Formats: sequence, structure tokens, C-alpha cells
Amino acid sequence: MSAKIKIKHRKSGNIAYMEHKGPYDSIPFDKYYTDLYSWAKENKARPGFKPMAIYMSNPNETPKDELVTLIAIPIGITIESKGDVKTKNLPEMDVAVFKHAAPAEEYENSYTDLAKWIEDNGFEVTDPLMEIYGKKPKVKNGKTIIFSDIQFPVKKK
Repeated sequence: MSAKIKIKHRKSGNIAYMEHKGPYDSIPFDKYYTDLYSWAKENKARPGFKPMAIYMSNPNETPKDELVTLIAIPIGITIESKGDVKTKNLPEMDVAVFKHAAPAEEYENSYTDLAKWIEDNGFEVTDPLMEIYGKKPKVKNGKTIIFSDIQFPVKKK
């Protein structure tokens, strides 16, 4: 197993999210996360510290303008959706995890490496892909370094 790739069991948990429709490379994450954390505070939803994105569409099959992303934060309670903020429970699942700590332009390589590892190790992807952001991006040598766990929900073939 690659040092950067592991199979991990995710427990079920609640999320609050906003849906974005459009190209993956033009999502205004800061605006969505600001709105989500404000909503969580107003609704006493006990937000978690690791925001995420759930990529509902396959960019190889869906036109860029129709790609759907759920911009989400974990929340500590079950609460009804209100306004633009929706809520749901993510079920428990096994995920193949790739720790990405590189410039954004290297995401494609990380995704390719993870997909190849999944295939080579007898797994198949079962649900939409996720990115969990553990810390804020940093600028190093003029490049923005993104820190995320790329997670593909999987099961053995």
C-alpha cells in the first residue's frame, strides 16, 4: 500500500451543506464556508472543524456548467434544513484516503494515483468522492499548497 493511501472506516455523521452548480475550479469555497459556519452558530448546530466538499458529478461525463458539488461542514446535532442550507446524515462507509499536500494544480495526479490504487487493489468506488480539508491552504514559493484528504468511498469487488 502506498504510504499516502489507506483504507479508513468513516463513522456516520450529520452535515450541513450548500449546493453549488458549475465548474469545480470556480467554487467560491470561502463564501460557502462563511455562510455555513454562520448558519451553524445561529442554529446551535455545533459545527466541526474539518469542512468538506462532496463532488456529486463525474467531470468526465457531465458538462462543466452542470457539475454539482455539496460544500459542507460536519455538525454535531440532527436539525432540519433551513433556507439555502440543507442537512443530511452521511452513512458510515469505508473510504480509500489519499493525503494531498501539494499545489492545487497537482490534484489531477493525486486523483489519478488514488483511482489506480483502488483498481489495482481490488476495490470499486461506491459513492461520490469527497475532499476533507484539515487545515487552511498556505503559500509556499509562490504556490498555494492545499491540504486535504481525498476520499473515495469503496468496497471490495
